[in-house]
Amino acid sequence: MNVRSMPHEMLNNVLEFIRPAFVQAAALCLRDGPDGPEVLLVQTLRREHWITPKGWPMRNKALNQTAAIEAWEEAGVRGTISQDPIGAFTYTKIKKSGLPVQCRPLIYRLDVSELSDTYPEAKKRTRKWFSLADAANVVTPPELKALLQRLDQQSGQT
Repeated sequence: MNVRSMPHEMLNNVLEFIRPAFVQAAALCLRDGPDGPEVLLVQTLRREHWITPKGWPMRNKALNQTAAIEAWEEAGVRGTISQDPIGAFTYTKIKKSGLPVQCRPLIYRLDVSELSDTYPEAKKRTRKWFSLADAANVVTPPELKALLQRLDQQSGQT
């Protein structure tokens, strides 16, 4: 049985076993909305899912700097980025070759201070502000969902 004929789930399990997940950098873009904190999500390039801006590590950049750059490129936001990650999630990316790859973005909080209508991926992606609770309902990765729910609970306790 070659790799291409192997059932997707079986191949995914084999690859998870033999190779650790690739690290990425993600930005959780937050602002104060009229009814509480809001998070900016972007649609994936295939417009299948809502997700945080994220990307591969960049040469000579710390992961939090990479997350801030991805937030600008994918969502048109700038702001103050945390030094340390506030969480992480795992997802499967299907490469152009058709092979699934496990990715683990580390999530950095970005407090948004600037929102632009002109940014590198403006024509490729849809962006939308969500309440933390609504964002938790539309994202797929369980760890990201749990982080958003936890932040929503914490915001209600203040």
